[in-house]
Amino acid sequence: MAEEAIAIQAKPIDNVATIFADGITSGTEVMVLDAAGARTPITVIDDIPYGHKLALSDIAVGEQITKYGEEIGVATHAIRRGAYVHVHNLDSMRGRGDLEKEA
Repeated sequence: MAEEAIAIQAKPIDNVATIFADGITSGTEVMVLDAAGARTPITVIDDIPYGHKLALSDIAVGEQITKYGEEIGVATHAIRRGAYVHVHNLDSMRGRGDLEKEA
């Protein structure tokens, strides 16, 4: 029997989950586990490496991406549920010396 592929949604407000399985390819069903123990299956639409992010819902351009209950960036492209979320479609908002700080 094949091992179940899982992803973890750390906080209820997260719109991405972290993949904890190797060999996740487009079409693979991943079981998303949340902090309350709920299990939600999602079929991935991209190949996603171990430890990387999976979109839990559709994310519009400019929309905040939240992981571990914290804003980690904004979407630079429309991201569909089940897609790989990484530097190709996410602009990090942390550690950016090129952004003006609000007073």
